[in-house]
Amino acid sequence: MELAFHTLTLLAEDTAVIKQLDFATDQTSRNQWLILIRVERHVQCVRRQRDVHHVPRAQAVSAAGDFTLCHVTPPQLFSTPLQSDMGDQNVKPKLSKEEKAARRVAKESKRASKESKRASKEKRIADGEENKEPVKKKKVKTELEVAAKAASEKAASTESEHKKLTVKRMPEIVRKYEGFAYIQSAAEARAFLEENSITMEMPEDSNEALPKPMLSFEELEGRIDQQIKSLLDAENFTKPTPIQSCCWPVLLQSRDIVGVAETGSGKTLAFGIPALQHVIEHPIKKNKPAVQVLVIAPTRELAIQTRDNLTKVSEPLGFGVFCLYGGVSKNDQLRQMRSHSLPIRIVVGTPGRVLDLAREGSLDLGQVSYLTLDEADRMLDKGFEPDIRAIIGMTKSHEVGRLTNMFSATWPPAVRGLAESFMKRPVRVTVGSDELSANRRVAQTVEVLDDGRAKERRLDAFLRSINARASKDKVLIFALYKKEAQRVETTLRRWGYRVSGIHGDLNQHERIASLESFKSGITPLLVATDVAARGLDIPNVEHVINYTFPLTIEDYIHRIGRTGRGGKSGKALTFFTNEDKAHAGELIRVLKDAEQPVPKEMDRFPTTIKRKTHSSYGDHFKELVPGKAKKITFDDD
Repeated sequence: MELAFHTLTLLAEDTAVIKQLDFATDQTSRNQWLILIRVERHVQCVRRQRDVHHVPRAQAVSAAGDFTLCHVTPPQLFSTPLQSDMGDQNVKPKLSKEEKAARRVAKESKRASKESKRASKEKRIADGEENKEPVKKKKVKTELEVAAKAASEKAASTESEHKKLTVKRMPEIVRKYEGFAYIQSAAEARAFLEENSITMEMPEDSNEALPKPMLSFEELEGRIDQQIKSLLDAENFTKPTPIQSCCWPVLLQSRDIVGVAETGSGKTLAFGIPALQHVIEHPIKKNKPAVQVLVIAPTRELAIQTRDNLTKVSEPLGFGVFCLYGGVSKNDQLRQMRSHSLPIRIVVGTPGRVLDLAREGSLDLGQVSYLTLDEADRMLDKGFEPDIRAIIGMTKSHEVGRLTNMFSATWPPAVRGLAESFMKRPVRVTVGSDELSANRRVAQTVEVLDDGRAKERRLDAFLRSINARASKDKVLIFALYKKEAQRVETTLRRWGYRVSGIHGDLNQHERIASLESFKSGITPLLVATDVAARGLDIPNVEHVINYTFPLTIEDYIHRIGRTGRGGKSGKALTFFTNEDKAHAGELIRVLKDAEQPVPKEMDRFPTTIKRKTHSSYGDHFKELVPGKAKKITFDDD
């Protein structure tokens, strides 16, 4: 039988059990073996082996430090058997015939011994020798005692035939009692990180080992509330995404983290599940209004999307999630928040609206002990850094226990500086490169057009080629300006396509309606400006079309990142004209880095890539000579 450590729930120490561990020479050993006993009991209950209650016992310790365990029955080790929360507490262990015979003989021997002592005492009293010093005599074993010993030895020989269990490196597992114990080895963990191009880094001055990634949802067993686990199971997720695998063990240990990963990598659940667990572990009086978790997002669409995803899990747990964003009445939002059927424990919002309500006293952030910054680079790009710093100053400080996590698609100097100023020794997890790069699962096609007026004809030809009028495939079409987006939307509708739009001339309700219509498939075509290029989680987008090339190569990468999400593949079509020639060099670099074909027509454009200067980031460029890498060490290294 192998131990499945990803399913275990370590229980509280039981002093009564520790006292029974007489084979352990010291308190430390007793505590270690108590943990191992409870681990095996849990595994056996999961496997429904309730007919025989096995517990491990130390048999030998090899020179290599491996523990060899065998199985014995509870009456030999415990005064009262351990009760599992998964088993029937009234089930008694089944005993072999030899064990039953040994018990009967032992009881008869004990009874005869008591009667002999009582008769001897009565005789001494009758002879007046009660107060005299008793004469030590050699103990003579009765026939019953001899029989009891023989039966016990026979039962022990049967017991020794049980299959032995060898568990590697138990000291390391026990040492991580307050952390996490995982089934995979350090080599397996490194293989997972290498396969998914993941880098995990501890703070430079730290000598601690990294927690191993969680490779399955089963490893959440015992680490999160069972109701949360059940709700996740109901969603039929297959396995965690790379960013989730690496973030969960860190955040569930109440450590700060910086996650660098592409959009669509599953970051919402990466910080969302620990956030829900945080609320459960820090209960507040039911009807008392108190915001414990604050999630800051750069756009209204991303904030609403995050709210919707968290609400699915939070409402069955008995608390609510509320979203705050601009463009709608503050009073209406506050009225809805106060009249919510469940106490609000999680707030998701954009920086401007959250800060506005907090400064006027309508939103109390003083109880926020779990803070998330999503799309941090995007928020800095939009000039929200002063607002973010002001909001952080209104929450609990990390000295009194605030847990902070930040997620970003890139890792520029401005983001690093922000992290250093308000995070406490964060672990950094990078999926892919911390430089912005295109998703390799997206097949990129670039069409160089001599005349920009040919775009409409080429767009219609492409939509006909994929049978867009009858197909349910989602097609996301990007335009640069809102007037252009309106014109393309109107043209497509005139041609008989089912289409909706998202741009700056639409109010918030109209934008949400268009997005929902696209998500549901009612309108399989969506024309959008770059407002929809970042942060939105639109599932199953098969095609992205860049009708007009964006202003920056970063926006291009984020646009095509709307497809090929969640490990799936996607396709991107880009119309490139002479007006876009300034981006030719950067586009060619992106195509080559992603191993995509470069059209021969691109050769006529200049390919010089200028050094970038950004108002927030400063001068930044790709380092050609990387610094010395830090060795990744895990618990069992």
